[in-house]
Amino acid sequence: MRVVILNGSPRKGANTEVMANAFADEARACGHDAEVVNVGLMDIHGCRGCQYCFAHEGACVQKDDMAGVLEKLREADVVVFASPIYWFDITAQEKAAIDRLYAFGGVGFPFHRVALLLDSASDGVYTAAISQYNDTCAYCKWESLGVVCVPGMEGRDSMTSSPKLAEVRELAHRI
Repeated sequence: MRVVILNGSPRKGANTEVMANAFADEARACGHDAEVVNVGLMDIHGCRGCQYCFAHEGACVQKDDMAGVLEKLREADVVVFASPIYWFDITAQEKAAIDRLYAFGGVGFPFHRVALLLDSASDGVYTAAISQYNDTCAYCKWESLGVVCVPGMEGRDSMTSSPKLAEVRELAHRI
């Protein structure tokens, strides 16, 4: 099975990337092909809503880093969205990548199984992100494999010692 993890953190080597890598490592240990794509560090512009993709077999008119991401997603069986929560929702970088999935609107999504990994300094800040994820799953008819939220990420290296990292690995083990 091909697993693509979209890491929406703009901070290289920080907690969300550690979490995404732990998920990928566990998926690989279970025999899956897993790749972390750091969309938070890429040049990805917001969707223009121009519907060029609908007339051009899912190709986007914008020529930025999302073209390569879309190619990876065309081969994916499972897509995992990983994001820190800075202000009650996923990062703008992750949201831009998700909005650009509109390119699959005319041709259909090549993947139908998804999961969500979130981390934050505070607890109780996940409602908007989880609601958006659940609504998207329902609308797109995606099967949600699960959601893991990891609060208490106050320092840059907090994830490495978090007991919640076991839940991330367990979710990867179940896919």
